[in-house]
Amino acid sequence: MTDLLKLAAKTRIDELRELIESHRRAYYEGNTVLVSDAEYDALMHELEALESENPEFITQDSPTQTVGGAANQTFSPVEHLDRMMSLDNVFSAEEFRDWATRVETGTKFLCELKIDGLAINLRYQDGVLVSAATRGDGVVGEDVTANVKTIKSIPHRLEGSNHPSVVEIRGEIFFGIDDFAKLNEGLIAEGKAPFANPRNSASGSLRQKDASVTASRPLRMLVHGVGAWPDAPVSNQSELYELLNGWGLPTSNRIRVVDSVDEVLEYIAQYEAQRHSIEHEIDGVVVKVDSLAKQREMGATSRAPRWAIAFKYPPEQVNTKLLDIKIGIGRTGRATPYAVLEPIKVAGSVVEFATLHNQDVVKAKGVLIGDTVVLRKAGDVIPEILGPVVDLRDGSERAFVMPSNCPECDAPLEPSSEGDVDLRCQNTAGCPAQLRERVAYLGSRGVLDIEALGYVAACALTQPVEPAEAPLKTEADLFDLTLEDLLPIRALVLDPDTGIAKTNEDGSPKVVDFFRKKDGTPAEVALKLLRNLEEIKSRPLWRFLVALSIRHVGPVAARNLASHFGSFERIFSASEEELSQVDGVGPILAKSIKDWIEVDWHRHIIDKWRAAGVILEIEGHEGPGSSVSGGVFSGMSIVATGSLKDYTREQIEEAIISAGGKAASSVSKKTAFVVAGENAGSKLAKAEELGIEVIDEAEFTRRLGK
Repeated sequence: MTDLLKLAAKTRIDELRELIESHRRAYYEGNTVLVSDAEYDALMHELEALESENPEFITQDSPTQTVGGAANQTFSPVEHLDRMMSLDNVFSAEEFRDWATRVETGTKFLCELKIDGLAINLRYQDGVLVSAATRGDGVVGEDVTANVKTIKSIPHRLEGSNHPSVVEIRGEIFFGIDDFAKLNEGLIAEGKAPFANPRNSASGSLRQKDASVTASRPLRMLVHGVGAWPDAPVSNQSELYELLNGWGLPTSNRIRVVDSVDEVLEYIAQYEAQRHSIEHEIDGVVVKVDSLAKQREMGATSRAPRWAIAFKYPPEQVNTKLLDIKIGIGRTGRATPYAVLEPIKVAGSVVEFATLHNQDVVKAKGVLIGDTVVLRKAGDVIPEILGPVVDLRDGSERAFVMPSNCPECDAPLEPSSEGDVDLRCQNTAGCPAQLRERVAYLGSRGVLDIEALGYVAACALTQPVEPAEAPLKTEADLFDLTLEDLLPIRALVLDPDTGIAKTNEDGSPKVVDFFRKKDGTPAEVALKLLRNLEEIKSRPLWRFLVALSIRHVGPVAARNLASHFGSFERIFSASEEELSQVDGVGPILAKSIKDWIEVDWHRHIIDKWRAAGVILEIEGHEGPGSSVSGGVFSGMSIVATGSLKDYTREQIEEAIISAGGKAASSVSKKTAFVVAGENAGSKLAKAEELGIEVIDEAEFTRRLGK
């Protein structure tokens, strides 16, 4: 039995080595990612575990003992003076602590972001750049000197003086996220295959035979270490970075030296939370022993230094199959293509659908139905397809064709105006998808904030299962709902991202008795919904304006309109010119408001809401340009900026308006005072420059009279 287990282990080890090497060749030599980082890491971990259990099968050419891939024969080979190594990975705080226990107590750690790019080795002789090479297999790389010299951030001659006779500078070449998107759009416009992700685009751009092509692409580099430099005149990695920065080499401003493991983990957590606000993609944090003497003492394995480790974040990019592209209809009739995917777990949840925005975006991404695609889910953001893995196409893929009719009501899909990129369903009154989406939207937190009116409830109220009838023919009926209307309703359970009905294990539609219990008595959600609807009738005027789903009218414009006019009646009787004079409105939005109110059934919504007791005016407001009479901030323009402890941005703006003031978005000579919280920026500086009073939120609350 033992021999059989050994044979099985040896067979699997051989399979893993062959598979990993094929992925390495694609990644390092072909600029192609055939599997996601997470899948590759899983293969490597399985191989490491098997070799650890069966050390007699370890060979020097195993992927666990070697670095990268061979140099591409398109470019001349360059032998590195010092070997370019890889990094070992950890994936949890526990694994990191295990690594840190092997480091002497009291050691300082240097933390830096792990850029998802292409490793590069720059050789300078007496301060002059003489060669640039990719990592290759760690010993021999590819000569890309001519191409690297086109990258603006890499100096051809180092600044300052007293440069070593020879030094190797190691760094990462990458594309910024915005630059990557623009590059792919350009490639597709030229009829060329797009890159699957920014790392591939950086690698492909650097490996161009024609250096002028590389020059046309905005590649960047950040330094993360040195190779050959026999007598570096510094003691620590952090001092080394300061010296390199003084030479004009690009170094990161996010490097931090810390004294403890807990501080390292704080840094890791900070940038995991901030990773989507960074201008380039990262997949983790690199932690190094700061002391160069300690680094030399700890040494390295055959492929990685013992004094550094990469903490990899949970994968947010995976590869999956694009099964189909379908159309969803939004609350304003906008037809949005969305991807139907082979279900896959990414960033902690299973993803089956991803938005594709419009037909131009589908074209710009270069995806075909049947492609293997790179899928990204950035934190809580809606899943996004980055692009196709072109090398995996087998010819069975097909192009997406935008339909000409609405999939839910069969009305024509057409642009609403000249120059409109989006197609829209023209059946605004009768399209069940538009009504469902409008009702769900008005119940959301940023609009009327109706706790019991979520997406499933909106589906139940607008599209119940027969024989029950929908109590909402339009949103006009919302405040007339009764318990008798709610109790008979059985509803399909729809996916909130796509509007597709969810199914049971046997494939039948999932149906629920939404507003009643099994014994026929009212469910709590029914009672809560009716309570909510009664409570919100006195919500701020701007929220009801947003709830109407008028194109282009969002919370900012709605607040300004409500503050300026003070009532629905005055807003909708104003001329386009009068509307467009309000801050944040303008001619397009003004026309949209006037077009909306000209529709009979739209006016019916306002009439029925008012008849049901909804307050559609600001009490005490004296008309256009005025404010709430008698309010403590009457006639004042007030700006809030920075992070506030006791108010959200919406809450403080509502407090200003309800007290007669104007919640302004910018500081000017007309500003009465500025409420400044923590991390207040340019608005605070502008107020100080103009000599305008600045108060904290405690003083604001005192003046408000609370």
